[in-house]
Amino acid sequence: MSDSRGQQPSDRPPQAGDGRPAGPPERRGGILMGRPFGVPVYVTPSWFVIAALITWVFGGQLGEVLPDLGGARYLVAFSFAVAFYASVLVHELAHTLVALRYKLGVRRIQLQFFGGVSEIENEAESPWREFWLAFVGPLLSLLLGGVFYLAVRAVELSTVPGVLLTGLMISNLVVAAFNLLPGLPLDGGRMLRAVVWAVSGKPMTGTVVAAWVGRGLAVAVLIGLPLLSSARGIERTTTDTLVDAVLAAVLAAIIWNGATGSLRNARLKEVLPGLRLRELARRAVEVTADTPLGEALRRAREAQAGAVIVVDGRGEPIALVRESAVRSVPEHRRPWVAVGPLARDLEPGLRLSADLGGEDLLRAVQSTPAGEYLVVEPDGRVYGVASLSDIEQRLTAAVTGR
Repeated sequence: MSDSRGQQPSDRPPQAGDGRPAGPPERRGGILMGRPFGVPVYVTPSWFVIAALITWVFGGQLGEVLPDLGGARYLVAFSFAVAFYASVLVHELAHTLVALRYKLGVRRIQLQFFGGVSEIENEAESPWREFWLAFVGPLLSLLLGGVFYLAVRAVELSTVPGVLLTGLMISNLVVAAFNLLPGLPLDGGRMLRAVVWAVSGKPMTGTVVAAWVGRGLAVAVLIGLPLLSSARGIERTTTDTLVDAVLAAVLAAIIWNGATGSLRNARLKEVLPGLRLRELARRAVEVTADTPLGEALRRAREAQAGAVIVVDGRGEPIALVRESAVRSVPEHRRPWVAVGPLARDLEPGLRLSADLGGEDLLRAVQSTPAGEYLVVEPDGRVYGVASLSDIEQRLTAAVTGR
């Protein structure tokens, strides 16, 4: 399976000059294999599982077709697994090139258990760009299938090259056909989303339709794949039936979760503009580092504050008392524990402007993960403290409608 997964803009690192850090280090996604067109390509550990499975299954089939190979058939089968995933990489590079052409940005490409994923950072600006971005991957797989078909005609089928080329031809055609199924997160789902978007004028409508079709596909795969296998008229063992059922369940789960994630991300994008840090910040009290925790909490209760800031002798904020650390201190110990050891020093990324909101706020939070953030006015005055849990709860409530 392969899909071009559009990430939300909140995943992008902040830009230089916006008063925030330059962003987190690039997240690794497995073993780095190279950077074609400047985009890192990773092979995840799960790839080795599917490569071993392909080698075992295809190697067993080669023993029937080419019995003279002996144990070497597994080396040939492993070569097929590598060549097949090279084809998947070409599929993903097609998405990548179009995304780069449209200046959408591509974070990375991952080759994993059920194919590949191109992590595209931004959404296409028009439905037809979205359609072409999705269609180009299956198109390249179809073209590769055609190339391998022409190559098959030039060799003897009962040879190693003939078997390998036939396998690559069939596998690329299967990849193309599977990805053209009209449900998210597959490429066909993104194409359906683009069509509905173009007709309705609303990208969210396209996402909802394609996501629900994707969920329907997941159910169809879960039920239909084992039935299709048993209806082929070939005698099957209990192990074969179990493998088919497990494969169908895994595929169905991937499609269902991908469709659900696409729908959740679309809803998140809709509510993001209304997210404002100024509305989320808690009132805070200021204490020195040697203040007992019990006393600090008493002052916070009197001031109806939800956070504690540690200040130096000049009254300048230097740290934030961590809510998780406070909860770990038993009630009877709080009068004897100072707040200093329970606080996190104020790194640059923990100081956020009260005017931040939407995607800018999420990028700032992602660049410096923490439980609490100091919220300041544009002139530097302390406005309050924002808790990550409050931000997450607001987003969850907006996305789920709860």
